[in-house]
Amino acid sequence: MTDNRPRVHANLLVLYLSLGGLAFAVLQSLVAPALSTIARDLEVSSSDGSWVITAYLLSASVLTPILGRLGDMAGKRRVLIGVLVLLAAGTLGAALAPNLALLIAARVFQGAGGAILPLSIGIVRDELPRERVGVVIGLLSAIFGIGAGVGIVAAGPIVEHLSWHWLFWLPLALVAIALLGAIFGMPESPVRTPGRLDLAGTALLSISLVALLLAVSRGQSWGWGAGSTIGLLVLGAVAMVVFVLVELRVAEPLIDMRLMRIRAVWATDLVALILGFAMFGTFLLVPTLLQLPALTGYGFGKSVSQSGLFLLPTVIMMVFTGPVAGILSRRFGPKLPMFLGAVLVVAAFALPTVAHGEIWQILASGLLTGSGIGFAFAAMSNAIIEAVPVTQTGEATSVNTIARTIGSSIGTAVVAAVITSNTTAQGLPTDDAFTYGFGACAGVAVLAVIAALLLPSAHRRHEQAIADGVEDLPPEPAEIHLPHPGHAAEPHAGNGTHAPHLQHAADKPRG
Repeated sequence: MTDNRPRVHANLLVLYLSLGGLAFAVLQSLVAPALSTIARDLEVSSSDGSWVITAYLLSASVLTPILGRLGDMAGKRRVLIGVLVLLAAGTLGAALAPNLALLIAARVFQGAGGAILPLSIGIVRDELPRERVGVVIGLLSAIFGIGAGVGIVAAGPIVEHLSWHWLFWLPLALVAIALLGAIFGMPESPVRTPGRLDLAGTALLSISLVALLLAVSRGQSWGWGAGSTIGLLVLGAVAMVVFVLVELRVAEPLIDMRLMRIRAVWATDLVALILGFAMFGTFLLVPTLLQLPALTGYGFGKSVSQSGLFLLPTVIMMVFTGPVAGILSRRFGPKLPMFLGAVLVVAAFALPTVAHGEIWQILASGLLTGSGIGFAFAAMSNAIIEAVPVTQTGEATSVNTIARTIGSSIGTAVVAAVITSNTTAQGLPTDDAFTYGFGACAGVAVLAVIAALLLPSAHRRHEQAIADGVEDLPPEPAEIHLPHPGHAAEPHAGNGTHAPHLQHAADKPRG
């Protein structure tokens, strides 16, 4: 079969996808350090101002699986363009917002950007040569952690020297470049899964995620024992159970539950949930500790801008370890870099749990955190795409993205609760608050180590899929491509196989 589509300029493709992912990730964290400034400027309470973050998380969680599934159905490039348009409109609206209501509405539009990562991974898998896919996906996955760190680092200087409106003007430039690149520099993927959107599943999943995330994000201000908090948690749990039951019975589900039975998939999603918790735990704990007055005996008296700079080592290590994890995933499978990443995160929080009175301890913890998150996040996406059919890349990676978002919401809420429940007479966090906070993150990260060990080894991945009851999955791409002369065929799934070779997969029934 001859491929008559335009040739892809691989480096430009990666650049456009990276800029879009970076913009979304920056927007996720950039607002948090400036929340008090925004609330003061708009003349609202801090509690009301926090809806700027809550609306973003809710929107991203609900829209990511829907848009990821639509990408598999209608074409990933087409949906990516729509996502970038929504992200650009929301970012422009936020930059111009004169009041809180319009700012919150703009943040809802920005939440559509949560689908950028699953759509980008699908595009990379479809368009790039398989020898490049692991490294590129490692980079794209790490960018979501990098962007979150960049947002924390940049927020202080932007607000101090410009205004909070520039928190949105600057990312808008990245979104604009990514949008133009998607329109003029990407061919449409021919790998699609024809079907209809599961409206019942979409409604149930939306209700469940909104209820759960609303309870987690607002529980601190409402009270964890309040009827509204408990009611939302119960509603979210019940809606999730009903969602799973419905998805098992419909012909064209929003999320194919057969994929969730694959050990490589559910174990990776568990790692994403846990490390999302840990990553945002450090983004809250470290700046708070650094900004406390030195007179407390354990604070460092740094400004908002200075404390953000101490997270630069974390960001730099994510930049370095993401592509390295892709190389390791290609050679040894994703289990090794994911395990190494989880172990490094445990060490990153164990150190300040024991001692956090010296600057070098904070810096060392940051280096370990960046290394661990970079390794693990990059390995997650590779683990997912090697375990699922090419036609279901979007929905599977969307679930992993949701797991990270939920984990980050829970981590932020739990660490905030630990800090506020351990305060001095002056209302400042005590030294024990940080010991308990870092200790909680270290303990949770141990669970990520266990979950990473549950992943099947690379040579057992296809056999595990069969054992988990998905015998009708399409053949692994590595079985479709002939090996190069003198090289043995790789035992695990080959990624990034060119679309024409996988055209038969698009015709495979979805169960």
